[in-house]
Amino acid sequence: MKLVHPDPPSDSDQPEGRFRALYAEHVGFVWRCLRGLGVPTAGLDDAAQDVFLAVHRQLPGFRGEASLRTWLYAITRHVAANHRRRDQRKGSVLTPLQPELPALVDPQPGPLERAADAQAAAFVERFLAKLDTKKREVFLLAFVEEMTIPEVAAALSIPLNTAYTRFRRVRAAFQRALERRQHG
Repeated sequence: MKLVHPDPPSDSDQPEGRFRALYAEHVGFVWRCLRGLGVPTAGLDDAAQDVFLAVHRQLPGFRGEASLRTWLYAITRHVAANHRRRDQRKGSVLTPLQPELPALVDPQPGPLERAADAQAAAFVERFLAKLDTKKREVFLLAFVEEMTIPEVAAALSIPLNTAYTRFRRVRAAFQRALERRQHG
């Protein structure tokens, strides 16, 4: 009779391995959401760290009642609000120790492509800054993170029809802004 031993648990089955895998897969999502929710560039690293500290603390209690991205977004949204409030109380903006690198610019393209990418990123950031928080969140999740509208509704804890209404309004506003940019 041959004894069969079960396979040892993989690293991702262990709590730390699960956290590492979650971090590796979703750090970009969290970082982009923090930036889209108005956390200043100089504070993004600290805010992302705060998000993942909360995730690490709360991960054992995550029961999967919502999707993982929805749960992460709720934590990210809370941390972003706390960072914005803290910055408003201090009345000063943090300044980075080194010059800021252009966001969303691939180092491979030439100068013309880099300039176009930087202008497009600046346009989107200006558009986001003009939106109220509710529309900004819908734009960020639906357009940037490509979540479905039902996922957006779940992430924001709003009725589905409300999510669709905000989506249509922000899409129309973005289209108008694009048209003004092209004709102006």
